Amino acid sequence: MKKEILIIGGGPAGIITATTAKKTYPEKTVAVVRKEETGLVPCGIPYIFGTLNSVDANIMGIKPAEKLGVEFVIDEVTAVDFERKTVLLKSGDSIEYEKLVFATGSRPVLPPIEGKELKGVFTVAKNKEYMEEVFNFAKNAKRVIIVGGGFIGIEVGDEIRKMGKEVTIIEAMPHLLPAAFDEEFGKIAEEKLTEHGATIKTNLRVSKILGNESVTGVEFEDGSNLTADMVIFAIGYKPNTGLVQNLGIHLGYSGAIWVDEYMRTSVRDVFAVGDCAEHKDFFTRKPSRLMLASTAVFDARVAGANLYHLKVVRENHGNLGVFSTSIEGLTLGAAGMTERTACAEGFECVIGEAKSVDRHPGTLPDKSPLYVKLVFSKESGLLLGAQIAGGKSVGEMINILGLGLQMGITANDLVTMQIGTHPLLTSAPTTYPLVLAAESAIMKLR
Repeated sequence: MKKEILIIGGGPAGIITATTAKKTYPEKTVAVVRKEETGLVPCGIPYIFGTLNSVDANIMGIKPAEKLGVEFVIDEVTAVDFERKTVLLKSGDSIEYEKLVFATGSRPVLPPIEGKELKGVFTVAKNKEYMEEVFNFAKNAKRVIIVGGGFIGIEVGDEIRKMGKEVTIIEAMPHLLPAAFDEEFGKIAEEKLTEHGATIKTNLRVSKILGNESVTGVEFEDGSNLTADMVIFAIGYKPNTGLVQNLGIHLGYSGAIWVDEYMRTSVRDVFAVGDCAEHKDFFTRKPSRLMLASTAVFDARVAGANLYHLKVVRENHGNLGVFSTSIEGLTLGAAGMTERTACAEGFECVIGEAKSVDRHPGTLPDKSPLYVKLVFSKESGLLLGAQIAGGKSVGEMINILGLGLQMGITANDLVTMQIGTHPLLTSAPTTYPLVLAAESAIMKLR
């Protein structure tokens, strides 16, 4: 069997690589090999517990890809021969290719600590069967500990709390969401979670999981302990690169597959996208460990369009990091560098801040307060990062700032940008928080 374009992995990166390739090169045959017939929407996994109350309600569809002519092969790749341009499948079949794309994703990290094998200890995986086991166990649990206060940790914790469980979220750093937000925004998230019944413990590291056959709690490095009958680790992911070990393909510093700006690997006609590919930070060019479905899809659109002779030139200039999350009506968004990381990288920064409401006048119903923090380079006025807390409008506001960061906008650009406003949709033109925050920074740049 031969498929001109073959993708290994059927998550968001794999599917979008396939659809982009089929749109760009409609005359080519395109196939995706993936282990499971049914895949989960990665970002929707936390919501299986409370909001959706079902794993089956969080299924990633493939019909649009199939309508384009993409073929899905439900099997597992066991070996790859780069010289013969062939992959071997667990079923015994083989597939020849012209262009090969690794979209093998990542797997959750479980630290090497005592008790990790006990019944009731889980991670947050992207596998449907595994997450059904986690979901069913959570139904009967009473006290649940979430280890990790990043996006996945707080979202899973908040959703399990909605099931009527006693939830404690443990974070090793001084505040929640430390990778994407400065302390004041982490505290806003903590206050919202606490207000709705979760317990938050920061500056604590788990050293041991307690129990005999089943988990009974955790012990911390300071010697204290906490009772629980379920522990979920949400401390990050590592790239799935087992297939390429010892094949001569170059791996990056993070252990992911090295790629150039067109997602090409060190092996001719072989590409890598998503969590299994190594990325560089947009600003520093250092290796980035950022793993997001949105980033994976961006990779996929670059790779899918550039498989043959750079027919459509799209480049990946590095991971910017555009985040958003929602907790009990509070939306948090971040893009680029935090004040903390910018200073640590040697930037001399100026901060612009503003508070407003997302309706005008502020007496309108369903209004939400907005808090905007922008990080600029003192030397150039270049925008380096943004953080926003507020209502649902934050989700798209942070996307606009993400584009601005990619385009290299400055504080002056934000102050002079032309905006569309409406009483029921936005802040007033006189108090638009992005403009006010940029203005406050310009006052400090003078």
